[in-house]
Amino acid sequence: MIDHGFGKSDALRARAHAMIPGGAHTYAKGDDQYPVLSPGFIARGSGSHVWDVDGNEYIEYGMGNRAVGLGHAYPEIVEAAMRAMQDGSNFTRPHMLEPACAEAFLETIPCAEMVKFCKDGSDATSGAVRLARAYTGRDMIACCADHPFFSTDDWFIGTTPMNSGIPEATRRLTTTFRYSDPDSLRDLFSQHHGKIAAVIMEASRGDDPPANYLQSVQRICHENGALLIFDEMITGFRWHVGGAQQLYGVTPDLSCFGKALGNGFSVSALAGRREIMRLGGLDHTDRPRVFLLSTTHGAETHALAAAIATMRVYRNEPVIEHLYRQGSNLRAGIEAAVRARGLEGVFKVAGRDCCLAFATLDREGQASQPFRTLFLQETIKRGILMPSLVVSYAHSDEDVNLTIEAMDGALGVYARALEDGVERHLVGRPSQVVFRRFNHADASEASARLAVVR
Repeated sequence: MIDHGFGKSDALRARAHAMIPGGAHTYAKGDDQYPVLSPGFIARGSGSHVWDVDGNEYIEYGMGNRAVGLGHAYPEIVEAAMRAMQDGSNFTRPHMLEPACAEAFLETIPCAEMVKFCKDGSDATSGAVRLARAYTGRDMIACCADHPFFSTDDWFIGTTPMNSGIPEATRRLTTTFRYSDPDSLRDLFSQHHGKIAAVIMEASRGDDPPANYLQSVQRICHENGALLIFDEMITGFRWHVGGAQQLYGVTPDLSCFGKALGNGFSVSALAGRREIMRLGGLDHTDRPRVFLLSTTHGAETHALAAAIATMRVYRNEPVIEHLYRQGSNLRAGIEAAVRARGLEGVFKVAGRDCCLAFATLDREGQASQPFRTLFLQETIKRGILMPSLVVSYAHSDEDVNLTIEAMDGALGVYARALEDGVERHLVGRPSQVVFRRFNHADASEASARLAVVR
């Protein structure tokens, strides 16, 4: 059980909210996503463990919103970044690490022919959208409605309930389709004939796609003159070293990587076919120039050095195998605890073993934020910080066993709350979904997107 309480975190919360809108720089890290009884601020991390500002220690399963695949402060990555930083981080001309990192990336992602680095996933996906529009001469984008997040930019945020500030004209340029339903996509192309530049989607959000589904999507795109963009922020360096595209045998026209690419350092990548990517370059004369990506900090030396070192570890060590093994062990232990508590219908583990998530349901089988909040409260109390069930290369057998034991205790409280009411066990207000139009709770919006934004 947590020994030190959250006094320092609570004091920092008040200061942070007075200076920072939302109190954090990622909505998924906001106070509204966690119970009242939770760590507000992390002081440090090592491997699979983190310590908050009050000195409480946790086994962590968020891993920086899936950005830390190897473990916090992984020595080889930290050392590579420090060596690069000692020689300066940003220069007037390109640094020699830029082609070195590009070579390492193209060797790791064999279907990519050119790559451009940037700092976050939104830069990469929005760059892909701009490139697709320039290449096809079309304006509209189709994104998968079953995948929760593609970008902070207007073309995507306009599709969410948090679309305040997005012009209506911009919102009309993005439309949505359903995952695993090829007819849903065909209908879009029929409704917007000759207008859709690209389809952007994750190859998988958790479970494997239906047989031949991704191939069908690719065929529908190309038959209609549109590009296929894979968002591999989550699947890259987790499903397979070469990304979900290599695992499933489907090569998109463009793909976007980030998160685990730098093991927590800020680096992302837009990659794809040379014929398309070259439009952002200097050598072509047959088409207008595309202002693709141009960021002052896009090629900071320490981030590229971290990416090179990270990719080396993934190529040379059994990282992916470890993620699958520990995820499988975690799933098996949790599901056994769920069965033992008689909670099969209300608590579910979902997703691929390398990237698990959980669902909290009420007695009627409906997704429940109050029960999610209670579960987070009880696991935090037992030393586990787990907005998801994402393992890293650093998660040990002992970590997994301790987690299963803690989750069993939390599920015992969950079972009691089903009988006598969640409000009798939850301290304070429930957490809320990110995508809601107003800060007050709205049940109709809460049911729209229950996934956590990355």
